[in-house]
Amino acid sequence: MKKFKNLTKMTAMLAIAFLAFSCSDDDDNSPAATLPETITELAVATPELSILVDALTIANLAETLDQPGSYTVFAPTNAAFTAFLAQNNIPSLNDVPVDVLTQILLNHVVVGENASTSLSTGYVSTLATQPNSDLNLSMFIDTTNGVTLNGVSNVAIADIDATNGIIHVVDAVIGLPTVVTQALANPAFSSLVAALSAADGDLVSVLSGAGTFTVLAPDNAAFTTFLNGAALGDVPTDALANILLNHVLGSVVTSTDLVGLGSGYTNTLATGPSMENLSLYFNATEGVSFNGISSVTAADVVTTNGIIHAVDTVIGLPTIATFATSNPALGNLVSALQLADTGSPTVDYIATVSDATAGPFTVFAPTNDAFAALLLELDPSGNTTLSDLNPATVDAVLLKHIVSGNIQSSGLPNGPVATLGGNITADNTAFTLTDPNNRVSNIITSLVDIQAINGVVHVIDKVILPAQ
Repeated sequence: MKKFKNLTKMTAMLAIAFLAFSCSDDDDNSPAATLPETITELAVATPELSILVDALTIANLAETLDQPGSYTVFAPTNAAFTAFLAQNNIPSLNDVPVDVLTQILLNHVVVGENASTSLSTGYVSTLATQPNSDLNLSMFIDTTNGVTLNGVSNVAIADIDATNGIIHVVDAVIGLPTVVTQALANPAFSSLVAALSAADGDLVSVLSGAGTFTVLAPDNAAFTTFLNGAALGDVPTDALANILLNHVLGSVVTSTDLVGLGSGYTNTLATGPSMENLSLYFNATEGVSFNGISSVTAADVVTTNGIIHAVDTVIGLPTIATFATSNPALGNLVSALQLADTGSPTVDYIATVSDATAGPFTVFAPTNDAFAALLLELDPSGNTTLSDLNPATVDAVLLKHIVSGNIQSSGLPNGPVATLGGNITADNTAFTLTDPNNRVSNIITSLVDIQAINGVVHVIDKVILPAQ
């Protein structure tokens, strides 16, 4: 009730400020006082926004919000600033570093005039920027029950018009958001927050701390599908931690970056054999997808310590099969594995490369072009297709591409390599593999160390053949 009375009092003060500056004595011929019209003038005229005015002055932003333009300002009250200082153990406004204060204030300003009726649930960009970056911080607006900003601040008085924008008075200072702040603010990420809290490794603290992260954030529906009727508590906490870390990159990667690259591999913070970081395949040729199963539904939610892309599917720990099936350039390899399985294969190929507990194995993966070249090598007329080959022959060929153990490129020997089908010769300087027929395959340097949970893949440009 006291809070309601204070807000009512503030509304009356704003009205009085307008009247005091716009009215003149009927018996006095002196000119009418100037109406306070800019955002700064309105704030100055409102006693309950005096700390905001002091803050704007310290940060040299009062003049900015006094100039022509179009801004939406979410203006914290004096009580909001007092609570913010107390919560952060800051004695006074003057004890906040000016650069930090500037960013906090800019985090309350949005370009353009946004009346309360035009606000909708979703993200907007503020004028604050990510440290050492020109990326503008995001703000989550939730309009399901009033207007709440980043889950911490509510609009108390809306739609105060100014000549250069509009003011919405808010009841709490909107701090600079971290990845966790934004996850907490958006109800669609409540399952993600619960998972982060339950997992080993204190991931809430990790993603609240310094660093630069890109988080691929599964929404609630994605977790429901992933759990498939099980409870979150049924997932071992160590496994849950690794699954969650498989959604985290150690640097900021925007959607523009991904589109510019088109497709390729990066590494997550999850680990596989020998504690090597797991790889992640991205394809941005049509939308943005990861490992062939998870698509971005909301991109570029910018925080102080990273960026979030919302995704529609939990990205499980990848197997060798994951990387073979998700990359279109390895489609012929998948077909070869399937063909070999139709005979009496030495290895049950699809089941083995799909088994997260198998191996680990090192796979030298020929590209589609490599298989096409092999078919022409076998039949220069071009009339032979992959499906025409004998499954037993394909089995013998595939064995030449698989090595027991997880051999990263840095551990590739200079000499014999014992594949499941016999020795081939590696040159770790030229990055080549030579088969018993003296046919040389080049390891594609941009496509090495594709780390799965059950092994590692190195892409090569020529199919390796057994002795003929």
